[in-house]
Amino acid sequence: MELRALLTCLLLSLYLRAGGAQDTDVVSVLNCCEGDVLFLLDSSGSVSSFDFSHMLSFLSDLTAPFSLGPDQVRMGLLQVGTEPHLEFGFGAYSSQQGLQAALQRTKQLGGDTNTEDALVIAKERVLRQGTPGGARQGLPRVLVWLTDGIEPGDVEGPMAELREDGVAVLVVSTGRGNYQILREVVSPPAEEHLYFVDIEDMNIITEDVRNAIIEIIRAERLQVRDVTTTTAELHWRPVLAGTGYYDIRFGPVRTEIGGPDGGPESNLEFFNKLNATFTTRPVETIVELRSPAQLTVSDSTINSVRVSWGPLLPESVENYTIEYSILPSGKVHVVTVGNRQNSTVLTNLQPATQYLVTVSAHYFMGKERAISAKMCTQDVLPPLADLELRTVGSDSVKLQWKGSADGLRGYWVTWEGEPTHSSSQRSTLYLPPHLVSTTLNHVPHNSRVCVSPVYRSARGEGLCCTASFSSANVPWIRRS
Repeated sequence: MELRALLTCLLLSLYLRAGGAQDTDVVSVLNCCEGDVLFLLDSSGSVSSFDFSHMLSFLSDLTAPFSLGPDQVRMGLLQVGTEPHLEFGFGAYSSQQGLQAALQRTKQLGGDTNTEDALVIAKERVLRQGTPGGARQGLPRVLVWLTDGIEPGDVEGPMAELREDGVAVLVVSTGRGNYQILREVVSPPAEEHLYFVDIEDMNIITEDVRNAIIEIIRAERLQVRDVTTTTAELHWRPVLAGTGYYDIRFGPVRTEIGGPDGGPESNLEFFNKLNATFTTRPVETIVELRSPAQLTVSDSTINSVRVSWGPLLPESVENYTIEYSILPSGKVHVVTVGNRQNSTVLTNLQPATQYLVTVSAHYFMGKERAISAKMCTQDVLPPLADLELRTVGSDSVKLQWKGSADGLRGYWVTWEGEPTHSSSQRSTLYLPPHLVSTTLNHVPHNSRVCVSPVYRSARGEGLCCTASFSSANVPWIRRS
């Protein structure tokens, strides 16, 4: 069998191997989906201001994990009142910061529950594909209706038209709505797309509603990018959740199509499969852009991080630029280094902060290649200050210290007697952050007593005193 010369066509298959429960979590939402989601919010006078604020909070929590943008998820909000109002359309916000701020600014309309006119706006303007400001061609569309269920009007016909046009309809009812009507308007199966919940308990259905939306707009795509003579970069959706793994298979496409090879069959169970075909570039027409191919973050402190990359190609690369900014939308800082340097230390960073860092290689031929990663600085861990130990009686001590900084999770108290020929027993006690004193009983003579602050990421430096019992209760004080 003959293969294509110079331009080699490769057939690549990516299997998602089942390895446990595939429940959607917040991490898997971030890069899983493409589609347009319109929220139809009952903003009429039948909804109290208390209930309306809870509906907005529910929308904020529901939408927070999604990645927004023209190639990902777009969201719109249409309010129902006497005169329905499109609060914002699909193209309004491409970041979570903008979306969440818009939800916080949303004011209740009041008036009648004119759901019929709102559905006309949804069908003719917002969810119509291919029109300016409308939904995108070829992508899923979802309508999520939040209502108190009181006098929704004649909605069965308009909802049926939306479903026939390919729009998936979900309903969340916080009142005593007509179950039969609401069951008729949602897309099947009703048990996955219709929710009845008390207004104060909306948080218990947030994950279920989000999962239902994700199942509709989940993107299944395998893309091949940055193809060279010998390499190609793969991007795929959905991102695998749970405990499974990816099985990637690739090989040249042969010009002859043969029958089964008669080899052994695999007993692996794959629950999804994505395919793509691409062609490598000819050797004589390209200069390889092979750097940077690896990016490493190390030596993180409270205000600095080392960034390393490779391989070095000084014969092809003119210089490297390192761009970094606070996620999600901080100011971009730029550092430029020579073509023989493969690492640098970024300084003057903020403690306990997540950054996005991008290293770009600028080639003599005018092209560039970049690679990005997230990096985090360490938390500030203030040490304990002013530990005071006072003996009480013959075997008890009272400890007192000053409270520490913000972010404190508690205190570890440890004490241990002098070692003997056999062993010494070590005792520990964990205290909540609001306590700054305690009394220990049955403490051996000359025990070393230590108190350390505990923070989110690690334990801070503590102070120690020795419990020496005598007739005079003299305090021992250690100051940082």
